[in-house]
Amino acid sequence: MQAAMTRADLALLLAFDGSASVTYEEFDLIAYGTAQALRSDAVADALVGDGRTAFAAVLLFSGPDAQVLAVGWTALDSGAALSVFSHRVGEMSRAVRPGTTALGSALLAAEVALGQLPGSVSRRVVDVAGDGRSNDGPPPTPIRDRLVAGGVVINGLCVLHNEPDLVASYSREVVGGAGSFAAETPDFSGFAAAMARKLAQEAMV
Repeated sequence: MQAAMTRADLALLLAFDGSASVTYEEFDLIAYGTAQALRSDAVADALVGDGRTAFAAVLLFSGPDAQVLAVGWTALDSGAALSVFSHRVGEMSRAVRPGTTALGSALLAAEVALGQLPGSVSRRVVDVAGDGRSNDGPPPTPIRDRLVAGGVVINGLCVLHNEPDLVASYSREVVGGAGSFAAETPDFSGFAAAMARKLAQEAMV
């Protein structure tokens, strides 16, 4: 039996908006689009090329009491492992009830999830993707600041179809840490391409 991986270069927590502003068709575009992005050559090379390794997981969030680790921490140490993870992401169900958008609660759940990593890592990145600003639960900024002070990097992927100024909101309240950034896509039809660019960029920092 192969020994479990106990150390990785990167811990990548993908946090996806499952609130009421995201339709079921749009959620499918998130799931399938992320799976497609993970299968791209650029992302595969960034995550597991040249001996690089990662732990990855998926968190779904909605209202203050609606956060679920939909795909648990998975060791990515080969193209085959990444392929299995991408399949699980593409097939994941919408495990949170649609409701408000509680980004502060999502970051609290991310903090808990990072505390459950199955091994040590060199970098920890939370990747928050959604189409709306926080409108419920605790304010995200103090929680963001605490995570960043602990060495976590938080990046954003903003879908602008409902809120054209969402990048500015994410930049003020959500994104933070060394080299952090907020990417954007006009609508969910461009989610896969935007996620592929984003994953390749953050994995190679």
